[in-house]
Amino acid sequence: MRPSLKALFFTISAISQDALAWVPTQTSNIMMRNMKTTKLFSTTKKIEIAKYEGLGNDFILVDARDSNAPPLSPDESARLCNRNFSVGGDGVIFALAPPVGQESEYDFSMRIYNSDGSEPEMCGNGIRCFAAFLKDLGEDAKSYRINTLAGPIIPVMNDDGGITVDMGEPILKAADVPTTLEPNADSDSVLEQTIEANGKEWKVSAVSMGNPHAIIFVDDLENDIDFAVDGPALEAHPAFPAKINVEFVQVMSDTHLKMKVWERGAGPTLACGTGTCALVVAAIRAGKIPRPEGEGSSVRVTLPGGDLFIEWRESNNKIYMTGPANLSFNGVAALK
Repeated sequence: MRPSLKALFFTISAISQDALAWVPTQTSNIMMRNMKTTKLFSTTKKIEIAKYEGLGNDFILVDARDSNAPPLSPDESARLCNRNFSVGGDGVIFALAPPVGQESEYDFSMRIYNSDGSEPEMCGNGIRCFAAFLKDLGEDAKSYRINTLAGPIIPVMNDDGGITVDMGEPILKAADVPTTLEPNADSDSVLEQTIEANGKEWKVSAVSMGNPHAIIFVDDLENDIDFAVDGPALEAHPAFPAKINVEFVQVMSDTHLKMKVWERGAGPTLACGTGTCALVVAAIRAGKIPRPEGEGSSVRVTLPGGDLFIEWRESNNKIYMTGPANLSFNGVAALK
């Protein structure tokens, strides 16, 4: 066990004159070693982070509640998301102050940069991680009014540890998704409209949850798609001027859907909250499943990372998403 500096100083009177000359030198060396600035602690820019995941959809959370703007640039965020050279994540989420002049309407603002540096309007799994982050920071409220680029979002902390998020109403009008596909259903919407991508024909339903989604129903998720090729081809299809998140969906039963997602700006992820909401709306509208009856009745959606439960409430047309969010670790990250 290494002696403390105090112990070394107190032993001086009990040792020889030769040793007396040695002790201060050793003490000085220890003090110098402790004071020495090393490369480990002299990185030009560091930032405190916390890593959260919602069904494996993982995010780097940054506390900037005293600011109205993200402290990192899109490029810095993209580098931080690199899984080989940095922390790794599907995106960086910033907890910010509410907009100036709207402090009575919102508790906080949320901004997010994807792993490629692009900025989405919202993220369903991300908003649950955001709420868990706020709670862990000491903001111990039952619910939070969050300002996002997709509008106000309200996550509610459940007693069982899960989080239910009022995701608002789905946006169905084709021009507002946005998509240039010809509307073929009520509300000027796109429902199982034919599109060609990667040399194949697809039937696409377009829904926005503040961010755009293209939902495609298949008989077999494992055999009917070439995920790594079809996903990016559809994401960047010219019919979607803002690009699009792509959900491939298999109907398992009237109350159970299974999906894989290719996220705009992130690629394949283990879960997508807004996409899960959008696909339940598309499934009900296309007649793939009946609409569950009674307030609180939900559809189970199985994603690669686990299950989310989605209610499309008839009384107010809003969608409610329930699922987990968990802290993985926290620390200080170097920006290279």
